Amino acid sequence: MAHDTRLGQEIHWHDIGRGPRPALAVHCTLGAASLWAPVLEPLAEQLTTTVFDQPGHGQSPPWQDAAPEPGAYQRLVTQIAASFIHRPVDLIGHSFGASVALRIAVGAPEAVRSLTLIEPVLFRAVEGSAEWAELRQRQSHFEALIAAGDHEAAAKGFMREWGAGVPWEALPEHQRARFCASMPMVRNISAANFEDPGRIWRDDGIEGIEVPVMLIHGDKSPPIVAEVCAAIAARMADVGTACIPGGGHMLPATHAQQVTELIALNLERS
Repeated sequence: MAHDTRLGQEIHWHDIGRGPRPALAVHCTLGAASLWAPVLEPLAEQLTTTVFDQPGHGQSPPWQDAAPEPGAYQRLVTQIAASFIHRPVDLIGHSFGASVALRIAVGAPEAVRSLTLIEPVLFRAVEGSAEWAELRQRQSHFEALIAAGDHEAAAKGFMREWGAGVPWEALPEHQRARFCASMPMVRNISAANFEDPGRIWRDDGIEGIEVPVMLIHGDKSPPIVAEVCAAIAARMADVGTACIPGGGHMLPATHAQQVTELIALNLERS
């Protein structure tokens, strides 16, 4: 894995595949670039996909910001992701990574050849709905736990709702410790999903994306994700939405083959 300094952060990254089409994939919160391998290796003849570990994830060192402003992490990762784009790419994002991918596509639609959003968490898109109100209440509890210094309880709750279904006690001790230490970072990330500091949801922003878009969610995911997909799709000109049976939030890890097939369908349209 290569590494260099981008936006003042040491970032580890590598390419998957050797295809003629450049692509970029952005992983989820508490994920890593390595999670993309089962999804993208079957597309190796079509794509050369850059994947990178975000600050505080995988092999990249921890995010260092003593007093981050709201949305600071999303802005940073968006800028890091954009630094890998040199010509129009097939852009793929999962969860928080889908928010980053969508922010890039809204801000620079000319940089995107196709867009695949897996389990997007742009909760601002459904603000005021019953699902949003319920999740906002849980977010407030999550933030209170972190403010009180109870990072383990916060991490347990986050992984229970947004993880791959592995019980907390079954995770390796070093992984549990890393998740706990990451909670202040996760707080900054998750707050941006509600507040939309990058104004992804602004008037006429999403409508400027004219490339083929694929929205993917699982039928076992938190209900708000399907609602977010529907809200995003309603503002797009060329979009398909797919629901993977039996899939939860961590689709690239648990349903890699189905995700690969849906990405391939979107590639055919672009």
